[in-house]
Parts: sequence; C-alpha cells; structure tokens
Amino acid sequence: MSDELDDLRAAMKAATPRPDPELKAAHLRAAQEIFDRHQESADPGRLTSDSRPAVGWFAKGMDAMIHKLSTMKATLAATTALVAVGVVVMVPETRDLLTSPLSGLTTPDEETPIPASGSGDEGAGSDADAEKPVLAEADDAGRERLAEELVKPAPAAKKAAPEPQPRTEIAAAEPAPAPAPADAVRRGVTLPGEQESGYAPASVAPPDPMIAPEPDTEAYANEAPNPVKVVTEEPVSTFSIDVDTAAWGVVRSSLMGGYLPPPDAVRVEEMVNYFPYAYPAPEGEHPFQPTVSVMPTPWNPGTQLVHIALQGEMPDIADRPPLNLVFLIDTSGSMQDANKLPLLIQSFRLMLNELRPEDEVAIVTYAGSAGQVLAPTKAADKEKILAALTHLTAGGSTAGQAGLEQAYAVAESMTADGEVSRILLATDGDFNVGISDVEGLEDYIARKRESGTYLSVLGFGRGNLDDATMQALAQNGNGTAAYIDTLSEARKVLVDELTGALFPIADDVKIQVEWNPATVAEYRLIGYETRGLRREDFNNDKVDAGEIGAGVQVTAIYEVTPVGSPAILNDPLRYQPETVAAGDAEELGFLRLRYKKPGEDSSILIETPIPVTAAEAGDEQRFAVAIAGFGQLLRGSTYLGDWTYADAIALANGAKGADEFGYRAEAVSLMRLAESLSGN
Repeated sequence: MSDELDDLRAAMKAATPRPDPELKAAHLRAAQEIFDRHQESADPGRLTSDSRPAVGWFAKGMDAMIHKLSTMKATLAATTALVAVGVVVMVPETRDLLTSPLSGLTTPDEETPIPASGSGDEGAGSDADAEKPVLAEADDAGRERLAEELVKPAPAAKKAAPEPQPRTEIAAAEPAPAPAPADAVRRGVTLPGEQESGYAPASVAPPDPMIAPEPDTEAYANEAPNPVKVVTEEPVSTFSIDVDTAAWGVVRSSLMGGYLPPPDAVRVEEMVNYFPYAYPAPEGEHPFQPTVSVMPTPWNPGTQLVHIALQGEMPDIADRPPLNLVFLIDTSGSMQDANKLPLLIQSFRLMLNELRPEDEVAIVTYAGSAGQVLAPTKAADKEKILAALTHLTAGGSTAGQAGLEQAYAVAESMTADGEVSRILLATDGDFNVGISDVEGLEDYIARKRESGTYLSVLGFGRGNLDDATMQALAQNGNGTAAYIDTLSEARKVLVDELTGALFPIADDVKIQVEWNPATVAEYRLIGYETRGLRREDFNNDKVDAGEIGAGVQVTAIYEVTPVGSPAILNDPLRYQPETVAAGDAEELGFLRLRYKKPGEDSSILIETPIPVTAAEAGDEQRFAVAIAGFGQLLRGSTYLGDWTYADAIALANGAKGADEFGYRAEAVSLMRLAESLSGN
C-alpha cells in the first residue's frame, strides 16, 4: 500500500507545474482587466487592485492556483478523482469565507449574473450552473468566470423595502409641485407621479435655489414707476388708496426661494402697507384721521419726503354686525401643490376660530364645473364646516366664471338687513374657463358689487400666479388682495387682521394733493402706479376707489423737491416762464380726502394743509420709508442715486421699534437676502 501511495505522491509531484513568473503575470493582468470591465473602474481615479479591500489576496491566490492546476490537462486527467475530492472539501470552505461579513465578495448562489465567457458584459446564470463544482472547468473561459466572480464585490444582503421618501423637487427639465405635507393624501389631495402610498419618486437632482424657477404663466399687474412732475405744469396728484398686501408676500416668496422677484411683481405701496403702524387714532366725526409728517430724503439730500398716514377706527368687536362668509375655493388641477390647496385648507381652519357662533359660512368650489360643497352653516357647527374643508380635492380646469356666479348667488341668499356679506376667493389665479380676460372680469364684478357683497382675493402658490386677474377682482369687488405663502402669513391675514379685512368703515377713499408752487418745484408719488386717478375723478362719486377696513392703516409717501434746491431735475421752460401765484409760503400743499360711508352713494370731504414744518418723523414713518426704499431697489429705480440695500437695512434696523410680531425683523432679513442675491 505504501508503494501505491508513494507512486501517487510522485505522480502528483510530477503533475505540479513549475513556477512561470511571466505566465502568472499575464493571467493576473487578464483578471484585472475582467475586474475593471465589470466594475467600470478603468478610470485611474477609482479603486485599483492595490486599494481594494484586504480580501483581494484571496482572489489573487485563487487565480494562481487555477492557473497551476490547468496548465497540464493531461496530467490532471490522470488524477481527476483526487482533484474532485479536493474540490468537494474546498468549495464549502471557500463559500463560507466568501459569504462572511468581512469578505465583501459574492458567490454563485447569490443570484448574481455571471458574465459570458470572453466578454465584459453581464450574462444570466442558472441555478444549475450555480451548483456545479467551481473548479470543474479548467479552461480559460472557466478561469475568467471564476476569477471574475471571486473579485466581484458582493451586493448588499437583500433589504426590506426602502422607507418611502418625501417628495422632492424634480430637475428643472421636469418641474414638479412643491413637497406635500404628510397628511396630504389623507385629505384626498393626490399629487402627480404619486403611487397609492402617497409618495413620489426621488428626484434626479434638486433645483439650484439661486436660479429663479420658470415663471410659467405668472402675470403681474403693474405700471412704470411714477415720474417726477413739475408743480407749475401739473400741481395736482390724485389716486385711490390701497390696502392690498399681495406684493409683499410675492417678494418674500421669491427671496426665500433664492432669487430676486420680477420687477413687475413689486408694488411699493403694498410692501409699505403690509406692516402695522402705530399712527394716531382718529378723533371726531370721521372714521379715519390723516397725519402728515416731513423728513429729509435718505437717498437724496436735496429733497424731502412727505409721509401721509391714515388710521382707521376700530369699533367694538362685540358690536359688529353678523357676518355671512362664502369661501369660493379653486379646486382645479393647478391647486394640487402643497402650498396651494393643502395650505388653503389649513389657513381657513385657523380663521374659523375667529368667527362668532351666529356668523354663517358656505363653501363653493370650482374646477371643471362649479358646485356648492357646504350650504350656509352657522359657525357654531365647526365640525361640519371642517369636514367639508377636509374632503376637498384638486382636479380639472378652472371654471372661474361659474364659480363666481354661484358664490354671488349664495351670498345674496344669505344676506339680511344690517349684515355684512363677503366672498373670500382663494386661488392661484389660473382662470382658464369662462371669463378669462381681465376686462370681462372687471365688468362682471363691478356689476355685482352693487349688491353689497364684498369680494376679497387670497393668492396661493407660485408658477402660474395670475396677479393681474387677482388685482382686477379685488379692486373691482370692493375688497382686498393678499398672498399667503406660509401658515404664519395665513394667521396674520385671517386671524390678526380679520376684522379689518372683512368689515369696512369707509368706501371709495380717494386722496388728492395740490402742491404749492411757491415752496415745491417738483414731486413724485412713490408707488400707487395702478391706483392713479384723473383729477376730475376726485369729485365724481361714480368712480370706484379703495376701501378702508376697521383698524386698518394706510400710508402714502411723496418725494418733493423744494424751490431753489440743486436737486431739481427739470430745466425751466424757455417760452413759458414759470409763474408762481401768491400763496402761503408756510404750506407745502393742501391735502383733500373723499370717502363714502358703507352702503351710501354720496362722498364726504376732508381737507387739511400740509405745513412746511409738519410733524417730526418717528420710527413708524422712518420704517415705512425704509420699506419704500427697499421696494424701489427691487424695481431698479433710477431715483435712488448711490443708495444701497445696506442703507435700507441700516434705516430699517434703526426704526424697528417694539416689533411685537417680528414682521420688521423679517423685513431686515429679506433685505439682507436681496443684497446678497443682487451682488451689491
């Protein structure tokens, strides 16, 4: 027996090939080539064989062993039985090693495709192939397959289904709606691309926050900035007051999104009137009181600013009349974004807590067609109202005309003597069915306002915000326009300022200033470009103007150039020499206001001179001027000289005052953002 074993040992020793360094190197290069093709790591910047995990030694050793065992096929044929025994012993141990947590390698039974021989492409292996002895094939193709399998990083263990990821913005090529809140699906709002789980696929790449999003169909109602006017040629300035605040919301939304707002989106008077001011309360018979102050112009030392403030009276809330409120809600497909219908629903939920039990609420929606979701319901039945709001969903096109008609019909059916009716239209402004042109909407709303029902507009979302339509609706519906981009803004508009928004104290309020040519050479009105009136409109009670709500403040600012100032921009005329009528040199001008009591047709006149030494400007006036300067910077005004965002920030910081709700601090933060985004 010992002789037979000795013979077998001798045969195996003879069969063992002698070391061949060149052939070994060639096989190692081939194995590395296969690895590179499979891992796409031919780029020298990726991992190389020297930087792979420490288990690379095992792959190299196996490749060398395969080479040695396969170079002499004739000898191996004589010892097949012994080799087979060795494989049976070795393969399980090899698999145990390969599947250990430290190996990072894969094995044939892990359902990993094996590349076809002689190719770098991945092929499909079968279960039967996976069970064959790994070393049974000793030809070159077999060595390549085995070497490739041994050096291939193992896939991670089979994982459970990944946790759903919240919706993120899709790359610019495929814009997607803003992220939806976690409960959006429960509320019935389904966003594009979502599965039944309510989640959307992860994005390829988030948008660059420094790049403005595509404006889509956004349109803004604005005019060119008011020019400087010569007093001797045009001494009278007439305009309608405006208490809208939508422009500030759009400016904030843009800056927080990382880009400057479109200049046409900036209406300076709406930015100024966004903030509450501590103006003197009215005294006497009129529901509001004008206060005038004069201060040096921060951006032009040769001019002055005339600050005109109106403070509305605040009646006792307990004495206010019953309120009939119709929520006219846009539920079209464009309202499905999280910052539209879902935010709208949350906003109205806040408002319900401010209503009295006897107030009534109705809900009308419009999309492909209009419909009454909630019949007039007492505010005391809050659960019923909330249930109707919660089940709103978005879809279809925007039938604006049908929605308006039904809302007015519902409001008129709710109104009784002594009650106030208000329609709150909540939309992104995307009217695309029915009345779709601004002039048609103006005419329709102008006819319907005679019924005594006021219409206010709340804008939601960006991308197709039709600001022009919203302004036309609000201005002709005896109401206001606001833009809601956050829940905090919803609280400001629908909770803190609800009384002023819903209960008017003066209708068709007009302002007219006659400037004294003896003291003022030039003037310009800052803002109110869309509110200008002709001189003769002031005394015409048929001409519509703005409304003032309970407790509301209104601000208007003129920049005036005194006679003889080096800041005068216009040269005197050659053939029409200036003539200055004898006047009071102690007056800059004369202020006139007209207003109507709610429900009345005849206006009431208020008159007061503007003295040269008017009231000294305090924090309220100086902060309003800082915001007016900020708005002009955003519009690219040519009247500010070298005045910068840093100057606006300094002026606002010095006039923040108590700032109980932090609105002024937020304004300073937005100024700083605008400064950074503008590069100044």
